[in-house]
Amino acid sequence: MAMVTMLGAEYPVVIFSKSSCCMCHSIKTLISNFGANPVVYELDELPNGKQMERELKALGRKPVVPVIFIGKELIGGPNEVMSLHVKGKLVPLLLQAKAIWL
Repeated sequence: MAMVTMLGAEYPVVIFSKSSCCMCHSIKTLISNFGANPVVYELDELPNGKQMERELKALGRKPVVPVIFIGKELIGGPNEVMSLHVKGKLVPLLLQAKAIWL
């Protein structure tokens, strides 16, 4: 878990993704549309992607991708991000993480 947690804390927004995953694409698009520039790790394109996938599973993530970190905190997957968005809490979280500016 150390690697994905460390990588998740390096930037304001980090997304662990797979290039062929439509939900991953949707979450990346949603966050980018607010003006954030997330760091994206495409697990299916990285040499250590399988190891990272195992670490995400160990964090209890099912499905394994997408997994989103905002402001060094594990937010969760698409359900958590969409829930924050619907409640109007996603933009304030992105602002607090200094991922976007008004």
